Amino acid sequence: MKQRLLLISLTTSLLIACASSPKNPEGPSAQHGFSTALSGLQHLLLSPLQIAVGLLEGIASVPYYLSTSLNEINQGLIQAQAKINLDDTYESAYGKRLSEVPDNGDTGVFFSRMKHATEYFQKVLKQYGVSNNEQYILTSLEDQAGEYVLLAVVFRPTASIQVRDKQNSSSVRVFTRADRLFYEAFQQDANGRPLDTVIDWTGLPKSAISSQKAQAILMTLSANAVLNGKQSSTYWAAERRWLAGQVQQVVSEQEQSVRGKLGL
Repeated sequence: MKQRLLLISLTTSLLIACASSPKNPEGPSAQHGFSTALSGLQHLLLSPLQIAVGLLEGIASVPYYLSTSLNEINQGLIQAQAKINLDDTYESAYGKRLSEVPDNGDTGVFFSRMKHATEYFQKVLKQYGVSNNEQYILTSLEDQAGEYVLLAVVFRPTASIQVRDKQNSSSVRVFTRADRLFYEAFQQDANGRPLDTVIDWTGLPKSAISSQKAQAILMTLSANAVLNGKQSSTYWAAERRWLAGQVQQVVSEQEQSVRGKLGL
């Protein structure tokens, strides 16, 4: 509670500081937001205040951290009283202290599948002392072009699931942790019983999480979302829109929301 009050206070301060900035009264369109999504971030350096706000916003903030140095992000997370910082993540997931990591964050270890991402993520939770760490997984759903990905942090109470195919609801499938599609989010099982609880989610270009630095930030923000008891009820509506082809709108709306919270 103390941490959340601190972050809410920081967020409020940032919004007040940015209140005098000129705004477009009509606001950017979804198409315009999509076409410029995540643009101009190559030289964006976050302040400690913005790092704290990004922690509160969760994994949707990942791309906005990337141009800020690992040490500055780590110090900002410490100041924001994050339960897990980047030093913790690198040590737990990769066996490296931050002082041993090069500036680009690359130690030669990165994931390309959510199965491997989840294995690293669970190591971070286990190191912190989360006893049921194996029930928290990272999930992904790509768009048809394979350029964007809908990511989620979910709590799943079982290691084997029987679910209906997202593209063909008449097809019932059984997946275990060894299966690629186990690492998609499912609102209910094949019998209509509730299955996954979504902790946090975002829609991003796949390129935004292709580096080890981005993946370490993703796991750090995901772990803090778990430890802070965060939950999101908006994922399922976003997934339905994603599957219906509204990828542009989903990504654009999140981009605009995070930019606004960070005062960009």
